[in-house]
Amino acid sequence: MISAAVLKRLAKLKQKKHREAERLFLAEGQTLVEEATTPPQHLFTDPNTVKRLSTLTTPTGPIAVFPFLDVPASEVLQGRERIVLLHAVQDPGNVGTIIRAAHAFGAGVVLSSGAADLYNPKTVRATMGSIFHAPVARELQTLSFLEEASASGFTPVAAVSQGGESPVLLSAGKLVIVVGAEGGGLPEEVVSACQRSVT
Repeated sequence: MISAAVLKRLAKLKQKKHREAERLFLAEGQTLVEEATTPPQHLFTDPNTVKRLSTLTTPTGPIAVFPFLDVPASEVLQGRERIVLLHAVQDPGNVGTIIRAAHAFGAGVVLSSGAADLYNPKTVRATMGSIFHAPVARELQTLSFLEEASASGFTPVAAVSQGGESPVLLSAGKLVIVVGAEGGGLPEEVVSACQRSVT
């Protein structure tokens, strides 16, 4: 039986500052729990406890508590041939969906500083469990990462709304696909730091 004090502390993981302090996050739903590659620190199935920890209006449960999963940028660069860099993409659902797609294609993911929080419950849900499989680095400076990626043999490619080449023309080598924010896309300095652009 878990104490009321511990439950109160875990309920605070709904807020980013508490997640960061504890380096723990909540994963809600059977799919997420089943996709986990390591056992959770806590697993809750009791409806009242689930309701207390959930951010959903109608909680589905179960809810599990896991340690942070993000990795250093060097691990993503060494472990993958394809990387998706999300520059200031702020919608948690979009970030989670892109992590899911990256996992399906065997790619790694890098989140710039200013992007949606990897451990936001909406982001975690949108990954549908891919958060446990795709390597994700976070809170990185885009230009510094692109420099590091280029030095490691990657070709940075900017995703732009118009004027880029067709994605089918991309080579089979190591690529970093840079995707910008929902409204403004990529800033000019980021596009300039990329060797190619695609539309």
